[in-house]
Amino acid sequence: MAKSKGDDNIGYSEALGELESILEELESDDVDVDKLAAHVQRASHLIELCRDRIGNAKLQIEEVVKGLAKE
Repeated sequence: MAKSKGDDNIGYSEALGELESILEELESDDVDVDKLAAHVQRASHLIELCRDRIGNAKLQIEEVVKGLAKE
């Protein structure tokens, strides 16, 4: 799925909030089947974005810890 405008600037919390909204809609009794595929694609993209944010944070933390170990 192509990135939506502003996805490069979306934060982890915002992405997680959007994922929660999609999940609530998918769990409802009146799921719009016509929008189902789009919701699943968007959720997949948001999960990838969250994983990237977590991975970047992990790398930054590891660099800080390495710096502390050298001191």
